[in-house]
Amino acid sequence: MFNRFRKSGGPEPARPAPVAAATATAAAPRVAATPVAVTRPRAAPAAPVHPAQAVAADKEKKRKDKLAELRLELHKRLLENLNLAALEHATEAELRAEIAAIASEALEEMSVVLNKEERQGLNQELYDEVMGLGPIEPLLKDETVNDILINGPRQIFVERAGKLALSDITFKDERHLLRIIDKIVSAVGRRVDESNPYVDARLADGSRFNAMVPPVAVDGSLVSIRKFKKDKLKVDDLIRFGAFTEEMAAYLQAAVATRLNVIVSGGTGSGKTTTLNALSSFIDNSERILTIEDTAELQLQQVHVGRMESRPPNVEGKGAVTQRDCLRNALRMRPDRIIVGETRGEEVIDMLQAMNTGHDGSMTTIHANSARDAVSRLENMIAMAGIEMPIKAVRAQIASAVNLIVQASRLQDGSRRMVSVTEITGMEGEVISMQEVFRYERVGLEPSGKIIGRFNATGVRSHFSERFRQWGFELPASIYEPIL
Repeated sequence: MFNRFRKSGGPEPARPAPVAAATATAAAPRVAATPVAVTRPRAAPAAPVHPAQAVAADKEKKRKDKLAELRLELHKRLLENLNLAALEHATEAELRAEIAAIASEALEEMSVVLNKEERQGLNQELYDEVMGLGPIEPLLKDETVNDILINGPRQIFVERAGKLALSDITFKDERHLLRIIDKIVSAVGRRVDESNPYVDARLADGSRFNAMVPPVAVDGSLVSIRKFKKDKLKVDDLIRFGAFTEEMAAYLQAAVATRLNVIVSGGTGSGKTTTLNALSSFIDNSERILTIEDTAELQLQQVHVGRMESRPPNVEGKGAVTQRDCLRNALRMRPDRIIVGETRGEEVIDMLQAMNTGHDGSMTTIHANSARDAVSRLENMIAMAGIEMPIKAVRAQIASAVNLIVQASRLQDGSRRMVSVTEITGMEGEVISMQEVFRYERVGLEPSGKIIGRFNATGVRSHFSERFRQWGFELPASIYEPIL
């Protein structure tokens, strides 16, 4: 026993009424909890359930309910017995040993017998409650999970390979979920309650976290976690996964290295940030790069990178630092390139001015469904910023600042593709002229639902071919030839 982790003095906690042994149910066969895919099932008659299967499922449910009751009681005892101040200096091995010892004592007092596997699982869950994020800790450690979406305490969805599925993990109740939310946001100096019912934060590993709590969230707190990739996907990885081709990568390398201003456009979850990370790998190591984000997600590997993150207002509604504030200040910090994680508001005009005034090679992402839609979004954001300019002047500013729009998309089978690479070539009257260089063509659909498609050139030679040649990038003419 590691008594230095125990609270000293105080009344001994009352002994609860004995709980029935779980051995009878422990011997029951395990029934794997199959994730339920969120798809519209075809109408089919329900298969009859065998009586033996129904009995086994009932035993498994009772066993899980009993273990959940044990976990709650043991967690309560841990909070009563552990000296939380002393835990800051304890090693993980010491803490796990102490939790196991307290749990073992409690199980003996409660006359509960568990097999080795159940005891180990219970100890791990208790450790996650004390030091981690409770029930969702295993999902955060699961490398196959990309997103965790919580709709109240009883519904936790996960995304794997672009597909959503309902997990069998739940919270005890709304209070349990709120306690985990508060644990996350308080760690980064933020708060969420009825007066401030939504919050953006970042987990310790860099994962993006968003929560909305009652009364705004009607049926229980809503939580979205976009997991942080520990291993940054490189260009070769994206080519191997089929996000784009080697020819497109060669073109994009030339575009980024020759300091074209690039916008990555796409919908939610389409892979904009991943694409931006991949494109940033083409930036020379000698350049000074400043990144500006609402939630720091970019993983640039260059030596000279300055990272900035916006800040929300405090309880009194003061102290906010917006992306526009960071961008204005960045212009005074001698950047070679400025990368804005996502442009969504009034910072758009400062971003365009930066692209026009000596910060060539800057990049950002925006939400749009096509290259033409991306241009319209830029126009709308300028208008919403309250800047009164003739539409022709706005479009001239955009045409002068933006050179390339890369469109990312998540297809219906969950795959992510770079569906279009479009150049902005100037103005024709009051219309911005554009030309598509590469596109993704859908050919068909497999019976499994997987999309069959191919990347193809449009046959249009790049508007920046001479610029590429002057910078030492001799791209072969064959990469612009379409496959017939």
